[in-house]
Amino acid sequence: MAYQLAKPLLFMMEAERAHHVAFKGLGLLQSMGFLRALTPTVQDNPVTVMGIEFPNPVGLAAGLDKNGDYIDSLGELGFGFLEIGTVTPRPQPGNPKPRLFRLPEARAIINRMGFNNGGVDNLLTNVAASQYKGVLGINIGKNADTPMEKAVDDYLIGLRKVYAHANYVTVNISSPNTKNLRQLQQADEFGALLSALKLEQAKLADEHGRYVPIAVKIAPDLDNNQIQEIGQLLMAHKIDGVIATNTTLSRTGVEHLPHGQEAGGLSGEPVRAKSTSVIRELAQVLDGALPIIGVGGIVSGEDAAEKIRAGAALVQVYSGLIYEGPQLIADCAEAIAKHQQHR
Repeated sequence: MAYQLAKPLLFMMEAERAHHVAFKGLGLLQSMGFLRALTPTVQDNPVTVMGIEFPNPVGLAAGLDKNGDYIDSLGELGFGFLEIGTVTPRPQPGNPKPRLFRLPEARAIINRMGFNNGGVDNLLTNVAASQYKGVLGINIGKNADTPMEKAVDDYLIGLRKVYAHANYVTVNISSPNTKNLRQLQQADEFGALLSALKLEQAKLADEHGRYVPIAVKIAPDLDNNQIQEIGQLLMAHKIDGVIATNTTLSRTGVEHLPHGQEAGGLSGEPVRAKSTSVIRELAQVLDGALPIIGVGGIVSGEDAAEKIRAGAALVQVYSGLIYEGPQLIADCAEAIAKHQQHR
């Protein structure tokens, strides 16, 4: 497959540079009409979640295309849905480079990007210019220099701006790379944020004549009491979906590897079990009240099926795509379909 031929060259480059080179190559193949022919066929397996029909349950996680620069290229890889962002109200450069590190021995990545993005208006310009007709989620966050007591304002700005352009909106309160952001998962602040978002969603639904679901993305670094509390608040505020999980601060199993002690969020295979455990616990708390989108450590089709068995309705991939290429999308869709057939 084309990606496996290119991968050794990409892995010789610094990680963030390789990311841009790979996407430029993808865009070139797409513009020349070759990309679809080089991409594995992904079987149709429609599923309705949050009132949206997804052609298959395998999506792209936020973070890979922060600004919506590559929507059309990614749309040809066979994903059932794309999630772009995280985007903030104002442009921001993110953290100093280097801020992205591969750990190939563990099929993992550590990033401390810090919501580097061109701002929400730039993202919406890219969405408007794209030809993609599939399901599009837009992931929103707060600017790093916005005080925590004003964080809700940033999320409301983001929701208002993206509402008309998204099939669903994800509220990212779980990145470890924006100072104190995860404190928004604590009960009082979490409840206040959810309440404000639901009020705004109701206003926007009236204004646009269209209901756009809101999902909340949570961290894997939660104990059972925190998961119970979060689940109860999600249900109480009638949030439409939850994405479990973001990257972890844990370094268990990678501390001895080159770059294993870099600051930032760890993604890829080492977070798989932790993410699945959160999904399983959350599924018990929610008991079907709202759907879970499972993400974290999916590097094979079986990993995706495991998330579904744990209680997820959809899955998303990111780091696994870096290591396995687009074949992973087809493998995940096939493994999930097989699991569903044998239930």
